[in-house]
Amino acid sequence: MYRIIGEIVFVLMLASILLAAVALMVSRMSLNRNVWLAGSFAEILDYFYLPIKYFFYKFSDPRILDKWMVSLKNIAHRNDFYRTKNRIILAPHCMRSMDCPAHSTEEGIQCVSCGKCIFERLGKDAQKYGYKLYIITGSSFVKHILRNEKIEGALLIACDYELNKVMRALKGTKIVTYGVPMLNDGCYNTQVEYNDLMQAFENFK
Repeated sequence: MYRIIGEIVFVLMLASILLAAVALMVSRMSLNRNVWLAGSFAEILDYFYLPIKYFFYKFSDPRILDKWMVSLKNIAHRNDFYRTKNRIILAPHCMRSMDCPAHSTEEGIQCVSCGKCIFERLGKDAQKYGYKLYIITGSSFVKHILRNEKIEGALLIACDYELNKVMRALKGTKIVTYGVPMLNDGCYNTQVEYNDLMQAFENFK
């Protein structure tokens, strides 16, 4: 009896490893081309996220895993995001100028269009394409915004780790996410390739 149980456990472990390996391979491929069953493979990686991330910590860079997963989820969410209407942009405050004069409120940083950073331009383009821009300083702001706004789609700007974190957090909601990775991570002086944002605006208009 115990032998049979042991064999079943071994087979399940082996199947899980193979399944996760295939999902990783597909997520890596998603960086350069469209892939089939992106949503299913994203679910697999979400399920095995912690053990896979531990493996990347030991033998590689965990940021690579998040990058692959965000790419895979963008493909999976693309069609659904296109059909959304009420959209917001969630952008990190670390992209603003070091001497930003704007103040923080319960809905994040309120840009005053001083022209010292990207947010003046982003605010204008967001309005042009039908998005409401939120410059946030933490997850508590996200919860407040989502509680008080009827949102269908959220365009996320962040490092790959934060993008994947928010995508996983909102997976059980009706909000469709799409991520635009920043060029660098950190607590200040972060940047995003603006052409990537414009491409997202144009693709989903």
